[in-house]
Amino acid sequence: MRAWWSLSKAMFKGLLADKTALFFYFLFPLMFLVLFGLLLGSSTTSKVTIGVTGDGPLIRALPAKVVTTKHYDTFASAVDAVRKGDIPAAISERGDVVELRYSATDQVAAGTVQGIVQSVVGEANVQVSGRPPQFTVRAAQVEDESFQPIQYLTSGLLAWAIAMSAAFGAAMNLVIWRRNQVLRRLRMSPVSPAAVVGARIGVSLVVAIAQAAVFIGVAMTPAFGLQLRGSWWLALPLLVAGTLAFLAIGLLVGSFARTEEAASAAVNLIVLPMAFLSGVFFPIDGMPDWVQDVSWLMPMRHLSSGLLDVLVRDATIGSVLVPMGVLLGFAAVVTLIATRVFSWDT
Repeated sequence: MRAWWSLSKAMFKGLLADKTALFFYFLFPLMFLVLFGLLLGSSTTSKVTIGVTGDGPLIRALPAKVVTTKHYDTFASAVDAVRKGDIPAAISERGDVVELRYSATDQVAAGTVQGIVQSVVGEANVQVSGRPPQFTVRAAQVEDESFQPIQYLTSGLLAWAIAMSAAFGAAMNLVIWRRNQVLRRLRMSPVSPAAVVGARIGVSLVVAIAQAAVFIGVAMTPAFGLQLRGSWWLALPLLVAGTLAFLAIGLLVGSFARTEEAASAAVNLIVLPMAFLSGVFFPIDGMPDWVQDVSWLMPMRHLSSGLLDVLVRDATIGSVLVPMGVLLGFAAVVTLIATRVFSWDT
């Protein structure tokens, strides 16, 4: 315990002295939280601009709350504007036919425009037939109406921040200590490898908890409006399991990397694709099925999904057992591999 405590203090002092590491552990992830929180935090819906030709009844029926119309002299000029990317779509009403042209480069806007136009045409057909619609739709979200986008952003960004700090911290620590011959001295001392790894685990867990406290504290401010409900405290064991999983990745990288540049490149090569394929920065529902299946092999997907369950979906302890088991199993396997390739000397 004395060796573990001494190594832990040394690692903490090194961390506090490294201003660059503190920036990337805390301020860098918070920049993304603030950026996405402010951009997506508004409850207002932006309007879609549609180029129109003429002034028929269907064009006049386009809902002004969600559509801004921009008039063109000819339909060809409106279509050309769509092709150039100036507007997402263009419509022209010719008798009983509505011509719609949209750009596939913006799938969201294209789908929105098609839905609006189909709705307007369907309403017009009902009025012409004189028959009221037989079916009605009552739509409502399953979550509390007071939920803000920050509820969904926090889990993914926090998972990414934990992954980056744990992996980078472990990898860089081992590389720097190996280069400075610290590992060689530790090997020749009575200090056991378990004390070295245990100290690194302790430091990483403290940093992860501090990150979560800062992250959630900022997200709960009135500017963002995060609300902790239900069994939110279950995020703590998930954070521990996730930290151990990505700490194992850092130990593996630090076991074979010989320079800080190589360690940084290797960690980025592993962690960044995970972030994009785990739905941290944007939903992956539109990706091919095989990509979504592969993403479940990545620990960040289980960490972010588990945090989303406990922070947003009021999940119980039974819902977090599977992601925790996967994260801990991943940590055990990768740590075992790291011990096989670990080198004390350069």
